Amino acid sequence: MTFELETLSVETGRTLHAAGLTIACAESCTGGLLTSTLTDVPGSSSYILGSIVSYSNDVKSRILHVAEDTLAGYGAVSEETAREMAEGVRRLMQTDLGVGITGIAGPDGGSAEKPVGLVYIAVSSQTRTVVQKNYFHGTRLENKQAAVANALAMIRDVLRSSL
Repeated sequence: MTFELETLSVETGRTLHAAGLTIACAESCTGGLLTSTLTDVPGSSSYILGSIVSYSNDVKSRILHVAEDTLAGYGAVSEETAREMAEGVRRLMQTDLGVGITGIAGPDGGSAEKPVGLVYIAVSSQTRTVVQKNYFHGTRLENKQAAVANALAMIRDVLRSSL
């Protein structure tokens, strides 16, 4: 794990633990890397309740309850889908926070409208959901790591604004 990811995950974990809050993740293009990074921190079982790697649209709709209309109208890689993933995993796992990540890690799969490196990250609390659109320009692994770093920073920011 890179130093930045390690630092962010430790800081996030400390804040969640100190506040007595829980988190769950719904990951597509990161394939569970956010959850793995969070669980690298000793004691993370006190705040991480679970995770869904929702690589397929079927899992997004059937398990996370992303609306079929959302997937058909906006696509799997969209602000709307990331929002519904975060809110869906929060409800499913009954946590204080839910995180949804969906995007195109590369090196293939992009288009002019949705290029490789486009990643949407959503963090949902019981009072609001924040979504961020990101463009990363690295290799597949670099894009996944950048998405995780941004997700951890977003979680930190949501925690800071709500505590």
